[in-house]
Amino acid sequence: MSLRRRFSVLLAIASFFTAVSFAQQVKTDYDRNADFNQYKTFSWENVHTENPLWVDRIKSAVNSALAAKGWTLVGSDGSVSIMALEMNQTHQTLNTYYDGFGGGWGWRGWGGGGFGDATTTTSTYRVGTLVVDLFDSKTKTLIWRGSASDTLSDKSDKNIKHLDTAVDKLFEHFPPGEKN
Repeated sequence: MSLRRRFSVLLAIASFFTAVSFAQQVKTDYDRNADFNQYKTFSWENVHTENPLWVDRIKSAVNSALAAKGWTLVGSDGSVSIMALEMNQTHQTLNTYYDGFGGGWGWRGWGGGGFGDATTTTSTYRVGTLVVDLFDSKTKTLIWRGSASDTLSDKSDKNIKHLDTAVDKLFEHFPPGEKN
């Protein structure tokens, strides 16, 4: 196999594993003393996002998830107030590829110590994180928090699909304590 072809195969494999390693991460936490049975309505307080087009997308996704759980959106004075924050960060990774004639792990024999080349490339990617907070409207205390992070695409439709999937995962086991 030629060096160029071998490098291309290694690059494709590394790209696949890089994409898999940045798969969507979802985390939730809640107030263990909150009685979620008392909450059935919600209203929006604020959505902070870098792109104003995402305000309605975030609201729509959360509204759908909560409606599926039997909660009702009201214009104001819901038993729960919702705030959401969307942030984006740029990350970099270093990927090193070996040509198979040395370098790599070990010394003498197991891929190391010989004559070979190593190529290191930098991959830059953006990660978007959505944080959704639910507050008891009367006491103004945080009762539930969910966050979802995922790599962002250059394609808006793909990002919207990731948003919908992330919000579904966030509210998959909601309300806390109920068997779903």
